[in-house]
Amino acid sequence: MSGAPPSRRTVIAAGGAVALTAGCSKYGDEGAQPEEPPKSETSSAAPSKSGGKSGKKQPPPKAEELAKTSDIPVGGGKIFKDKKVVVTQPEKGEFKAFSAVCTHSGCTVGAVEGGTINCPCHGSKYRVADASVADGPAPRPLPPQNIDVTGNSITLG
Repeated sequence: MSGAPPSRRTVIAAGGAVALTAGCSKYGDEGAQPEEPPKSETSSAAPSKSGGKSGKKQPPPKAEELAKTSDIPVGGGKIFKDKKVVVTQPEKGEFKAFSAVCTHSGCTVGAVEGGTINCPCHGSKYRVADASVADGPAPRPLPPQNIDVTGNSITLG
């Protein structure tokens, strides 16, 4: 056997073992470095740790107001095309938000009228109360979106 060349299977197996060992040894040496950034991110979010950069990140970013509650008609809604969200008020004081992207072909819905959110592309209609399909060809409801209503202000959540 010492005079015969190694078989193809032996060469491939040995090459794979060498590559695996080289790859593992490379990443094994750097194991402690990736753990440091998450520790500093955690400490920068904690207000009592230190000043410096953490002082800038302490207060959460103020959410941009999407609308006033008075902007959303009862039994209707308003579409925010730039945010791809539609906010509805099915009953007085009850606000809901849904994706403004039609589940049929990806068009942005175009109007909220007669208790439905309407897509101009193929005529799909969704109910303002829960975004369920009122009229096809949409295959499923509009996905819900999170909003926060504080006082008379509506922000994306």
